Amino acid sequence: MDEELQDRGRTSVRVTLARRWAQAQAVDEEGMSTAEYAVGTVAACAFAAVLYKVVTGGSVVAALGDLVESALATLA
Repeated sequence: MDEELQDRGRTSVRVTLARRWAQAQAVDEEGMSTAEYAVGTVAACAFAAVLYKVVTGGSVVAALGDLVESALATLA
């Protein structure tokens, strides 16, 4: 009788593990891997560098200066 209970217990454990394994394999991966983080970080840095160059360029600084002067003139 004890041997029969042990066999049922082993079968139950195997079935449970098989179900968990199947469930884990069926779930789609979420998030990014390390390589994707690296590519995303490089892209973000490149975008930041381009944005910095655009904002500190002469035309943008002049346009912002004109905007501030216009706003101050409106308040005066």
